[in-house]
Formats: sequence, structure tokens, C-alpha cells
Amino acid sequence: MLLQDQLCFALYAASRAVTARYRPLLDALGLTYPQYLVMLVLWERDAVSVREVGAALQLESSTLSPLLKRLEASGLLSRERRADDERSVAIRLTEAGAALRERARAVPCAIGDAMGLTAEQDTAAKELLRLVTANVSTG
Repeated sequence: MLLQDQLCFALYAASRAVTARYRPLLDALGLTYPQYLVMLVLWERDAVSVREVGAALQLESSTLSPLLKRLEASGLLSRERRADDERSVAIRLTEAGAALRERARAVPCAIGDAMGLTAEQDTAAKELLRLVTANVSTG
């Protein structure tokens, strides 16, 4: 079996290439790629629990907690125990975190342009990757 014939390698290489393309765009925002993903969740729906962010990103809390601590230290979000459930931590954007969204709006278009896919190819790629993820996750 040749390396180039392996789907796993194609996924790995594509992931590395895309993530590398994000790097300069996110460096300008002061974010790493995983931090950007956390911010996308918060920009979509502010005031969420750590558990909800973890579920959205498919990350364990042990991986997510250091990301959240760094984003909090950067002044982009705040974490506080929920009054109705002290076991749960609510995450909220700060003013700086909300303002960063405007600066980040150009990122998806820049990445889309770099990928060079038509709208149909983009949709098909996302659908196929979601299917692979679902199939592998349930197996």
C-alpha cells in the first residue's frame, strides 16, 4: 500500500496545509487555530458552558481548559461559575472578544479563496468530511 493511496494521509496532509494557511491570518489576530475555533463557538452563541464548547469542538475538558485559560488571560473571554449550577462554568465574551469578531470576518473568505473550490465543491467537501467523521465516531 502506497502512502499516497491512503485516505488517512490525504486527510492529514489537507488538514496540515489548511491549518498552515490559517496561521498568518490568525497570528495577526493574536490567536492560535484551536483558540480561533473556541472564539467561533462564542461568536455564534455567547454565554455557553464549558461542556457546550467541548461538545461543539469535539474536545475533552482537559484539552479545552488550557485554551480557555489562555483566552481569558488575553482578555477575550471570562469564565464564571453559574449561579444555578455551581458545577458548571459559563463562558462569555468580553468587549475585546466581541470586537475581535469584526477583525476576524475576513478569515473565512481568505481561506475559501486559498482552497479554490467552487461553491458546490465546498458544500460537497463539507458533507463528505462530516459523513467520514460521523461514521468513524460511531464505529
